[in-house]
Amino acid sequence: MTSPPLRTERLLLTPYVPEDEEDFVTLFQDERVSRWMGDGPASEADDRALFGRVFSKVYANDLFDVWAVRRDGALIGHAEIKRTDTVDGHEIIYALAPSAWGSGLGTELAEALISYGFGPLGLTEVHATVAAPNEASLGVLARLGFTHLRDIPEDDGEITRVLVRRAAELPQPDTR
Repeated sequence: MTSPPLRTERLLLTPYVPEDEEDFVTLFQDERVSRWMGDGPASEADDRALFGRVFSKVYANDLFDVWAVRRDGALIGHAEIKRTDTVDGHEIIYALAPSAWGSGLGTELAEALISYGFGPLGLTEVHATVAAPNEASLGVLARLGFTHLRDIPEDDGEITRVLVRRAAELPQPDTR
């Protein structure tokens, strides 16, 4: 599977290429980013192995869509949409480098993933999981129409919020 390129006003989402490895590792090694992803920060070797699995497992076995997020040609983020048991449905996952924070790019990126889910994938709902202290991401998703579904207590005492956006909740076009 090759994830199709997606374009927004300022972003281009493309499948990763092997030359993206250093930028991928740099993104995932930034603890301001990785603290909110998966199980949190990982070793550089683990992040390099994760990058390798994008090719050897995800793309090779047509598992789900994964993109490098670029702005003006530079890799500034990571995005996925995939089925997960945690939400019993499809989940959007995205991260941006801190240099891209606060400029509306997170909203733009999430909107692209939602549109892809409801459009080409034909989903009726899209989920997101967000650490309860990650107020910036919770705010972005609330503005995009996500609602709180449930909380997952984590082993470390933290709470992960499970959010959902249903296709029926999409704004309807003005037909006046």
